[in-house]
Amino acid sequence: MRLRILAIGTKMPDWVEAGCNEYLKRLPPELRIEVVELPLGKRGKGADIQRAILREGEAMLKAIGERDQVIALEVQGKPWNTGDLAVNLQRWQGSGDNVSLLVGGPDGLAPTCLARAGSRWSLSPLTLPHPLVRVLLAEQLYRAWSINAGHPYHR
Repeated sequence: MRLRILAIGTKMPDWVEAGCNEYLKRLPPELRIEVVELPLGKRGKGADIQRAILREGEAMLKAIGERDQVIALEVQGKPWNTGDLAVNLQRWQGSGDNVSLLVGGPDGLAPTCLARAGSRWSLSPLTLPHPLVRVLLAEQLYRAWSINAGHPYHR
């Protein structure tokens, strides 16, 4: 199984890299998670935001494996608690399928990415900055693994 976080945006602040790396390095060799950064569509004065979102979506769809299970992180998605994530992680690992978790840019995911997703997961009803989502996602994946492994991290 290959688990990848496909995230829009490059050149993240050091705290984002450090936060993600802290949790991802704690995972065992059989559960390696790769973070794939994809370019942010052009934004700025007079930019066509919808076109930028569509370009981001095209790049994201190209990065998804043909047979990957796809989970879109989306504010309108289904909320999962940590136990739900642990069950899903165990199921993903048991299936052997590759999994792609999609994290959109500041304006969300392209409709084509949402259509490709087998499920939509909401981390919170709060609006979260997309760099923070990476760190939160890495921590929660580590926590879910710790539950499944009987590790004391999750108390």
